[in-house]
Amino acid sequence: MAGNAKLDLGDKTIELPVIEGSEGEKALDISKLRAETGYITLDNGFVNTGSCTSAVTFLNGEKGILRYRGYPIEQLAESSNFLEVSWLLYYGELPTKTQMAEFEKKVASFNELPEGLESMISSFPKSAHPMGVLSSATVALSAYYQDHLGPNPTDKDKEDLFAQLLGQVKLIVAKSYRNSQGLDPIASDSSLSYCKDFLNMMFGEADDEVAKALDVLLILHADHEQNCSASTVRVVGSSHANIFSTISGGIDALWGQLHGGANQAVLEMLEEINKAGGDAEKALEKAKDKEDPFKLMGFGHRVYKNFDPRAKIIKVQCDKVLEKLNVNDPLLNIAKGLEKQALEDEYFVKRKLYPNVDFYSGIIYKALGIPTNMFTAMFVLGRLPGWMSQWKELREDPSAKICRPRQIYTGPTERNYKALDER
Repeated sequence: MAGNAKLDLGDKTIELPVIEGSEGEKALDISKLRAETGYITLDNGFVNTGSCTSAVTFLNGEKGILRYRGYPIEQLAESSNFLEVSWLLYYGELPTKTQMAEFEKKVASFNELPEGLESMISSFPKSAHPMGVLSSATVALSAYYQDHLGPNPTDKDKEDLFAQLLGQVKLIVAKSYRNSQGLDPIASDSSLSYCKDFLNMMFGEADDEVAKALDVLLILHADHEQNCSASTVRVVGSSHANIFSTISGGIDALWGQLHGGANQAVLEMLEEINKAGGDAEKALEKAKDKEDPFKLMGFGHRVYKNFDPRAKIIKVQCDKVLEKLNVNDPLLNIAKGLEKQALEDEYFVKRKLYPNVDFYSGIIYKALGIPTNMFTAMFVLGRLPGWMSQWKELREDPSAKICRPRQIYTGPTERNYKALDER
């Protein structure tokens, strides 16, 4: 605690505790405000509201800092791997060599889905959106693992569920892709690394360099503080709903174009530019015109005010993938043109509208041959350990309450009902 602040409400003055985080972030604790004064705060979109204290991820948008459990994202992307980062987020420390080997083995052991769930995925239309399939299949796991539906999971339950979902969500994504393409599923191969196994289940082959690029991308997506989907997971989890429905709620929140759907929006924008002739420079001019409805997707970020630290890392992997696969695609050529023009254009440089992680991740997925409408499902693979870590932290917090925001009512005041023939 870092002292108190005074709030003057006319004839009453109250003191609000000032809370300071480990990185110097400051907050006013208003948890007793309504009880003591009858007032609430109004904060549209919760942009000034801290919904919890958390030790999982630190983000400083002004300085372009992202750290998982204190470790800079740059170090983790360079030296770690996705499953190790998943362990770090969930348990708070890096695993020992023995712990890592056991964890990899445990995740790999969840290499099958219940037969009924396999049939359910196969029954969806080939045109079904992958996020709808993924959300439905994830919550459907609750029908097959009923021992995990209780309101108070044990520590062992939580550990088992963590490994299970990391293993089975990967299967759901790969199998839904194969179904959408009219292809037979490919069984998981536990001898392969997490990302190589996934790519093999998708395409029947997996290049080491491409698998590494995907691994880095999943690390960069693993958690991002109290974003929309993480907050949704905490809100649903606060009701003590089972983990399958809780994670399904996070998937649904991520589906939105303003959140996880942003990389899909990038490719849709590139397709729009391509149909208009493929002129990147012309597209940038349209983006600068306030009267033009065209929007440049994948540039700038709501949180990062200078640069997205994840974008610098994934650009390197993006270039490697494009060189490795040697894909000749007009959309990727437009993307390269946009990147080059925007990084040199004074309008974008002055406003710090640099390509963000969604821009580069969309390009990578396109180069891999992943359908545009599946990009957000790929995001789910990366974000899953973050959601599980946020859920675990919530459930282990003795002060946690069911989330129940207040409101300021602006509708009609009391009025009397009139019968139909009197209206």
